[in-house]
Amino acid sequence: MTKLNKTASLAAALLLATSASALAADTKIGILLGFTGPLDTLSPPMAESANLAAKNINDQGGLLGGNVVTQTGDDNCVTADMATAAATQLINDGAVAIVGAMCSGVTIAAANNVAIPNGVLMISPSGTAATITTLEDKDLVFRTSPSDAYNSEVFAKALVARGVKELGITYVNNDYGKGLSDNFAAAYTAAGGTITANVAHEEGKAEYRAELGQIAATGTQNLLVLAYANGSGKTVLQQAIESGDFSAYFGADGMVDNVLLEGFPAGALDGMTAMRPSEPTGAGPDAFAAAAAAGGMTTGSTFQQQSYDALFLIALALEKNGGAKEGLSQALRDVANAPGEVILPGEWSKAVELIKAGTDIDYQGASGPIEFDAAGDVAGSVVEMTVKDGAFAEVGPLS
Repeated sequence: MTKLNKTASLAAALLLATSASALAADTKIGILLGFTGPLDTLSPPMAESANLAAKNINDQGGLLGGNVVTQTGDDNCVTADMATAAATQLINDGAVAIVGAMCSGVTIAAANNVAIPNGVLMISPSGTAATITTLEDKDLVFRTSPSDAYNSEVFAKALVARGVKELGITYVNNDYGKGLSDNFAAAYTAAGGTITANVAHEEGKAEYRAELGQIAATGTQNLLVLAYANGSGKTVLQQAIESGDFSAYFGADGMVDNVLLEGFPAGALDGMTAMRPSEPTGAGPDAFAAAAAAGGMTTGSTFQQQSYDALFLIALALEKNGGAKEGLSQALRDVANAPGEVILPGEWSKAVELIKAGTDIDYQGASGPIEFDAAGDVAGSVVEMTVKDGAFAEVGPLS
């Protein structure tokens, strides 16, 4: 072969390699959260966190040689039809997996109506109802936040242990509220507490005095509200305070947002006790904090870390599985669960090298170690929150 021919052949080979790299397909991942509805203030920082994960991936070579492209859908948190339509649009637009949905009921609706029939994997960062555990989902529905079955048991035992021996409950009448109420009530009574009333209420009403009256009639001074901070939960608390029938207030994770406290007289809710999934410590959370700082993102909002983990894990599973949807659930467990070489948030290029080498990896997430069980659930930790000086403040872990 002449020198000229060798040069031409080399140039052609380089051109082909460059073209293959340039034509590497982008991968679309949906982000399905409640940008409207009762948790609309939590969704933007959750989406920002998921997008930070995508940026970290793209800045380090991308997924399977192409970029991760995120698409956003609004599930409204409480409207099944809206969640179904949004999930359908995401899949029609090419999303191969979904971070979401936001709340438990719409997660179940989007899964049953759209994701499961289409073989699309979902990871909810915030759907916590125990009913998700038993969903017949063909191993396609996972979550990075612990189930309410665990959260409520820990909270119930803690309240009884500190002397709260009776209380009344009102819960938003959906999968999240009813599941949380049922689990809390069972754990609370088993620990020796008494539920004086357990009253459902509908989201979106202007008036909850009848429901509050049923609880007040039992004589309890303690009110547990299982609802949403920017929805019925706020209205229930406003009318409970106006009634003067209660002296102590309690809530779960859906109530932990400072938007709940807006519009109340100064000090009206000081001392209110609530719980939410904790912000863990360790190498994973520290790496997330560093990535967030480098990306100019403010942290501290509920479910931010779980949202980062959901997208990063989907990408890791797709990388390991060659982009295929079939077998993605097993690939997800392979990259998340021990044993394996530890991968921290932001360590994308390291993970890709190990995957290509056939080395097992173990993602230690922004929300702490993630070990998916057979139902797609994770263990977790719960932290106590209290209202102090007009804002929620962390007290410490509950166990």
